[in-house]
Amino acid sequence: MDDCTVYNKDCPIRMVLDRIADKWTILIVGSLMYETKRFGVLRREIEGVSQKMLTQTLRGMERDGLINRKIYPTIPPKVEYSLTDSGQSLIKILLDIQDWTKDNTNNILASRKAYDASLDEQ
Repeated sequence: MDDCTVYNKDCPIRMVLDRIADKWTILIVGSLMYETKRFGVLRREIEGVSQKMLTQTLRGMERDGLINRKIYPTIPPKVEYSLTDSGQSLIKILLDIQDWTKDNTNNILASRKAYDASLDEQ
């Protein structure tokens, strides 16, 4: 892995970056930040995510060791999700990104508006 960099598409570092930079992963980590939740709760909280996408993302996060999935032997089965220590370690980074986003959203929206207006003038 010495010559492996994030710019190499086959590098494991890039694969991990792809996981943690995914919008659904970020939203799931944020939702699980303070408490364990069931699938239905996650689906209701994370607006816009389809059942299929939430399932795929949760499976990928479990595979990558970011979340725990606990199944209770009940009828119907009860499944809960929580962050692992690795998942918890993302929280500070994601909160920093959230703060940056809040601080810069107005500037970005203004830049987009100016850019789009300049295209209309051409």
